[in-house]
Amino acid sequence: MSPALSTIILLVISNIFMTFAWYGHLRLSASGVSASWPLYAVILFSWGVALLEYCCQVPANRIGYEGNGGPYSLIQLKVMQEVITLVVFAVFSIMAFEGFELRWNHIAAFALLVGAVYLVFMK
Repeated sequence: MSPALSTIILLVISNIFMTFAWYGHLRLSASGVSASWPLYAVILFSWGVALLEYCCQVPANRIGYEGNGGPYSLIQLKVMQEVITLVVFAVFSIMAFEGFELRWNHIAAFALLVGAVYLVFMK
């Protein structure tokens, strides 16, 4: 598999874990799974999930970074990661939280971020 594709796949996987670490505990609490957990237990749970995120994020950056022979500059990696984060967050929010909806301004903001990706890839 090419370094470019490996990087993107690892970034998507890492962002799934990151989103669950940051916001999944809110859904677990709302569903009653972790509602009675003390805050330190929620933090430890989130750290455990975040460890899985780092197991994908760090290799993605190492594989993808042009300084290590990859195809992407540092800024390209960062902007791609932010767009992937927002896409994963939007899908997760729609699936996990009742009443969450994407409005026109959210979609416009995402379009601007995609524009940012385009700009950082320009030579």
